[in-house]
Amino acid sequence: MSRIDDCASRVAAAALRSRRTVAVAESLTCGQLSAALGAAPDSAQWLRGAVVAYSADVKRQVLGVPEVPVVSESAARAMAVGVRMLLGADVAVAVTGVGGPDPQDGEPAGSVWLAVHAEDGTWARHELFDGEPEDVLRRTVEVALDMVCEAIGETPS
Repeated sequence: MSRIDDCASRVAAAALRSRRTVAVAESLTCGQLSAALGAAPDSAQWLRGAVVAYSADVKRQVLGVPEVPVVSESAARAMAVGVRMLLGADVAVAVTGVGGPDPQDGEPAGSVWLAVHAEDGTWARHELFDGEPEDVLRRTVEVALDMVCEAIGETPS
């Protein structure tokens, strides 16, 4: 079992145990995060859905991201809040960043902002991952899953 599969299974178990639902807003990972969660056990019971907002316009129009750089803490926080409200979830996670190989919004390749929004607030985290774009995407999914685990009371891996 891959680390991503293991993390997604831990999210599933914690969501079921706590009776909490999860939503996802993703840009950089373009569906990989929601696919990992959708493949986890009993996802139909706890996964509310996802918005893949690759375009800045979609981030702004659908998720309520303000006129800020889309690779920023403000954008990640807004995406998490927006998708939680849009899909009626207990916990939402959002990811936005630069997979590479070129920089974007003044951020270098590998720069990723992640945010979680739940009833008790919103918190964000910045990472700067090394490697090829596929490495950046994999690490982003892993960290996002760890953040969801933490938000629903499970110790991250």
